[in-house]
Amino acid sequence: MSEPTQGAEALVAVEDFTERLSTTFDTCYTWSYDSFKVGLRNLYEKAKQNQWDSATALAWDTDVDPEAENVPDLNNPLFGTPMWSKFTEREIRKFRREQLSWSLSQFLHGEQGALLATAQIVDAVPWMEAKYYGSTQVMDEARHVETYDHYLRDKIQKEYPINPHLKTLLDQILTDSRWDMKYLGMQILVEGLAMAAFGLMEKFSNEPLLKQLTQYIMRDEARHVAFGVLSLETYYQELNEREMREREEFCYEGSRLMRDRLYAEEVWKEMNLPIEETREIVQNSEIMREFQKMLFSKIVPNVKRLGLLSPWLRERFHELDILKFEHDEPSA
Repeated sequence: MSEPTQGAEALVAVEDFTERLSTTFDTCYTWSYDSFKVGLRNLYEKAKQNQWDSATALAWDTDVDPEAENVPDLNNPLFGTPMWSKFTEREIRKFRREQLSWSLSQFLHGEQGALLATAQIVDAVPWMEAKYYGSTQVMDEARHVETYDHYLRDKIQKEYPINPHLKTLLDQILTDSRWDMKYLGMQILVEGLAMAAFGLMEKFSNEPLLKQLTQYIMRDEARHVAFGVLSLETYYQELNEREMREREEFCYEGSRLMRDRLYAEEVWKEMNLPIEETREIVQNSEIMREFQKMLFSKIVPNVKRLGLLSPWLRERFHELDILKFEHDEPSA
């Protein structure tokens, strides 16, 4: 880990990597401390009991070869194609590192987005139980950012910028003035997809430290998705048709952005691969199609549970080939 910059130098340096968004939303005092949502109070108690410290809980002394097959090569959409067969062993090792660095970097950036969005939820949500629980998620998200940053710096030694599709969705969530859209975008869409992605990472990872940290983070993420469902499950019954359509459109647009962000074009550029040819191979890959669909298995059932799976949204989810998950078990 690099030494922190001190004093005035730190203030100047931070401007080099700081981006500011203009946001407007109501900050909500809540002068009743009674319990209105028992499920949220129970979730808060569970969150307090399940806090952990990445510095002491994880085996950071584990040796990690960033170019090893830490995730099976067969999970790469290019594996087994003529393009893959042309790679040298050195190029394959580099590709493994780049792909893992890119994936974990997007987890890192997404967790920072969740940190900011949940802090906004604490400000804006009208129930005290939600403020209580939201404060624990802010701590969770800070810990996740710290953990992924530590792993990328210490073990992979490379970090990618945020994917533009992910950045677009996070910006939409953070700049929307409506408190429920922050829940819908972050807790249902982003956290729901992240929960599935972490599950795949935990299942397939061959690297013990990565598997361990993913298991810890998944315990937190399951609560985060439940937070969104418990907070919103009755609220949408009160909205009119126009307001519901706005949320349905947001679900579709957010799902499309999350689907498109899975194409790791930044890695292809790093590997000097032909972008259009690589995109065609990846888009037609059965592995990528199944990977995309499985990532939405946590989202569609919860969208349905919230009453947003209208005929209009059904048609759009059918186009994305994710409607089949509507009967899966919801996350809360």
